[in-house]
Amino acid sequence: MHEGLVGISTLDHGHMAHILRELFALPIPVESEGTRVCSDLSEAVPAPYRADAALLYGDDPSTRLGVVVEVQLSDDKDKRWSWLAYIANLRARDNCPVCLVVICPDRATARWAARPVETGHPGLTLTPLVIGPDNTKAITDVAEAVGNIGLAAISAITQSDHPEIADILAALTEALDGLDPDVARRYAEYVTVALEGNAQKEMERLMATETYLYQGEYAQSLLAKGEARGEVKGEVKGEVKALLKVLESRGVVLSDGDRERITACNDAARLELWLERVGLVSTVEELFA
Repeated sequence: MHEGLVGISTLDHGHMAHILRELFALPIPVESEGTRVCSDLSEAVPAPYRADAALLYGDDPSTRLGVVVEVQLSDDKDKRWSWLAYIANLRARDNCPVCLVVICPDRATARWAARPVETGHPGLTLTPLVIGPDNTKAITDVAEAVGNIGLAAISAITQSDHPEIADILAALTEALDGLDPDVARRYAEYVTVALEGNAQKEMERLMATETYLYQGEYAQSLLAKGEARGEVKGEVKGEVKALLKVLESRGVVLSDGDRERITACNDAARLELWLERVGLVSTVEELFA
């Protein structure tokens, strides 16, 4: 999830600028294409500071703006000490104003990250700009997703437990079809690896069953993965049948619960272990031990 979100935020600097203008009204020049700069923000040998990403917008020194991007999946009290160093060092290195953007997929972490950081200097308080579930709505309209594709990609992750997640992902995958195929493919990869559970399975299903231009090798890899899963399921079914047959032939008594435990098992390695052990046991308890 961490690498997926970092990838989305740095894949297309123009898309990221659109996100930052919409969510925080940052004064990023519209004509600026943006540049990803070195995210090693150290100035002293004993104190290395490396952000997840650092972006620089604007060619004119008078309008240039630096953006430090951090992805936080959980609380990290040490970051509240280093974030100001990221800003200060990028500001000193590139001679421009700098802001900190923290992407948090869950509300609890977003609330933690949004708390002001008191620096100790009077009047100098850092309030991180947070992208999280509360300011990234569920985007189910394809036209809206096309209008801000970067935000649609991040929203698919921050809203992954939304009841309309299938519609959110459907709108995103269709919107990606209007991008350069290579950029679209990478967005799809980043979103897929950043998702978890049923949302990830739904994204994989869309990638494997739809016929978008950008799918290419990635969709083929998902199809191959699905075929491999099918082969494993076939092997598992065969091993369950063999195990039950051997137990029956050896006169091992099975309760309904024991039989259910065996037939419900889809772990090929465990079934193989039981098959190796079945010829040496006289009770089902010994088999499961």
